[in-house]
Amino acid sequence: MIQSLTDVIDAAQYPMEDEGFRNECKRTLDETGALIMHNFVKPPAIATLQREGESHQYLAFYPVNKHNIYLEPPDSRYPADHPRNREVSSSKGCITTDQIPDGSVLRTLYDASEFREFLCAVFEEAELHEYGDVMSSINLHYASEGQELGWHFDNSSFAVTLMIQNAAGGGAFEFVKDVRDADGGTMNYELSGKILDGDVTTNNLAMEAGTLVLFRGRNSIHRVTPVEGNRTRMLAVLAYNTEPGIPLSESARMTFYGRLG
Repeated sequence: MIQSLTDVIDAAQYPMEDEGFRNECKRTLDETGALIMHNFVKPPAIATLQREGESHQYLAFYPVNKHNIYLEPPDSRYPADHPRNREVSSSKGCITTDQIPDGSVLRTLYDASEFREFLCAVFEEAELHEYGDVMSSINLHYASEGQELGWHFDNSSFAVTLMIQNAAGGGAFEFVKDVRDADGGTMNYELSGKILDGDVTTNNLAMEAGTLVLFRGRNSIHRVTPVEGNRTRMLAVLAYNTEPGIPLSESARMTFYGRLG
């Protein structure tokens, strides 16, 4: 039975409380835009999550979204085929925090103070908090054959994901680092257009079950390619906010979850 963080993670390989290890992780993230921690979660805990995910998949909400890479309404100053407005497709399913069972491995990991303090050190954040709504802190995403996550930039500055089950084929996480400077207002439409056209070599992250990934996606464009085969790709997103009590916006909740609470 999974009862504590030591049952969940490989602490020998990933000593999260060690300052030197934290500094090494931060350096890798800063240099590459992604920190890939293979076998972070132990095989028994992953097996438990796979069974849990399969048994709750029927609860998933499956929107088929057309969106631009900025996840914003179209800008009438540009034509429809301009990179600012060009549409891509996303079609994954999702279950939300309130649908994650009490006692789940995901809750053990998400709530652990050692894990949160490690994330604060690597992301250089003073504090990290759960979201102020009942749905947005822990999401479990499902992608079956033909489903994908289209090219986009994140609105948040960082993301934490755990691969629970990879697809038989496809379902690759691709990204291009530092395409834009959102805070500086540099959108780099020319490079974005080339990426949408498939004319740029991308980075491809290999993620087997148990892999934890820390990623900065605000300025690095990324996608998940269409899944191939009959094994559903399951990925957990552990979302934190730098301020307490902040909910995901109502429009985002309706778009991604199909309900407000």
